[in-house]
Amino acid sequence: MYSLKPTPVEVSKQLAERLRAVRRQMKYSQEEMADRAGVSLGSLKRFERTGKISLESLLKLMHLLDRLHEFDHVLLIRENPADLEKLFSK
Repeated sequence: MYSLKPTPVEVSKQLAERLRAVRRQMKYSQEEMADRAGVSLGSLKRFERTGKISLESLLKLMHLLDRLHEFDHVLLIRENPADLEKLFSK
């Protein structure tokens, strides 16, 4: 099946690539980053290789990078335009 939208696998691999790039930019080895974040080295290596990681481990890594706030916009409740129209009608 073809889609213009990325798949969950593609998104997780993109996140892993970005995290690896940030880790290298900060000059952390995999061992150092895993230790500082409180994540197993195997989890970090698997994430960077496959994109698979537990949510808890991902959040710990983001916290170490001081980027946990980037999750603030995930799963926000969207306003329904019909509900807004009701405010202005009788």
